[in-house]
Amino acid sequence: MIDVESAARELAEARDTGKPCPPLRGRLLPEGDVGAAYRVQQRQVGEWLASGQRRVGAKIGLTSRAVQENLGVYDPDFGVLTDAMAVPDGAEVSIDSLLQPRVEAEVAFVLGADLPDERITSADLLRAVDHLLPAIEIVDSRVAGWDISIVDTVADNASSGLFVLGTTPRRPADVDLRLCGMVLEHAGEPVSVGAGAACLGNPLHALAWLAGTMSRAGDPLRAGDAVLSGALGPMVSVTPGAAYEARISGLGSVRTCFSFREVDG
Repeated sequence: MIDVESAARELAEARDTGKPCPPLRGRLLPEGDVGAAYRVQQRQVGEWLASGQRRVGAKIGLTSRAVQENLGVYDPDFGVLTDAMAVPDGAEVSIDSLLQPRVEAEVAFVLGADLPDERITSADLLRAVDHLLPAIEIVDSRVAGWDISIVDTVADNASSGLFVLGTTPRRPADVDLRLCGMVLEHAGEPVSVGAGAACLGNPLHALAWLAGTMSRAGDPLRAGDAVLSGALGPMVSVTPGAAYEARISGLGSVRTCFSFREVDG
């Protein structure tokens, strides 16, 4: 059974009500049918754009080998970023606007040129990238208990929530993307550490995958797009009222904080 409309409706209701839905796989979407899952994602994104949101980029998920092995898939996935998902550096996020938030630190690429070709070289990418920024992605799942497969997360726009970009642009030539170290801190204590090599061996490899994939899909990356290239270390569940700061060597830092839940006072 493939019920794209019902799957999209359940995810939308979960967003609106704050109540997660059961997994979609094996119920509304066949196990392993990634194509059907992307159709659910496209339906939702189309509704957001029709409501006045603006596409500002894309995010790449499943770039960690450990996460791929856990889900039994060996390719990344992607979701769409809109302006409604952007949070200013250091701003407080209402935790009641999210269901099951987690945070992860990433390298963000901001493009200065289109990437229309299916076959992308590293030279093409370096010419197209205008600058790099440190980023925190606030991932979220509309599926209860984060009980997700590749089908569930793709349908759910790659488990996207919000994103925070730093304000210290750097040129790609000035940063060793493979070896750049990352630490994500909460209350001054490290809660996640990693490096660029954790993201498909190099965040640039993740960008190449996305550029080729979106070109083949007929919706290539464009100048001005921001691309979240994937986590540099493990995801961390959000504590209400907490502040998180990510520092990436060569890129600087980025920070976000969360309100307490209303019921917490």
